[in-house]
Amino acid sequence: QVQLVESGGGLVQPGGSLKLSCVTSGRVFITHTMAWFRQAPGKEREFVASIVWSSLTKHYADSVKDRFAISRDNSERSVSVYLQMNNLKPEDTAIYYCAAGRSTATKDENDYTFWGQGTQVTVSS
Repeated sequence: QVQLVESGGGLVQPGGSLKLSCVTSGRVFITHTMAWFRQAPGKEREFVASIVWSSLTKHYADSVKDRFAISRDNSERSVSVYLQMNNLKPEDTAIYYCAAGRSTATKDENDYTFWGQGTQVTVSS
């Protein structure tokens, strides 16, 4: 069974940091592009960051560039992808989703086939 499981969300004050993790199981995603998306209350889901299998190419949404960093660890049986979030702002509050897809360099959620259940990030004082 294919699973992507996110963790690391929580409540943090503005200016604080969080690190999200996503671990895959049931299938090997070594050659897949991994990405993070988020959905704020009342808004559509939006792209946050992506990383190709080799980690040589990364993309970020303009709203998180220079504050967030995506990384990944590939093993023979699973892939872990991380999102280090620094200098968090109230507008970063959302459910964050991990996703996997075969396309490269894409910010389109329709290009991602596998999704996690999401982890809540709340930035508030």
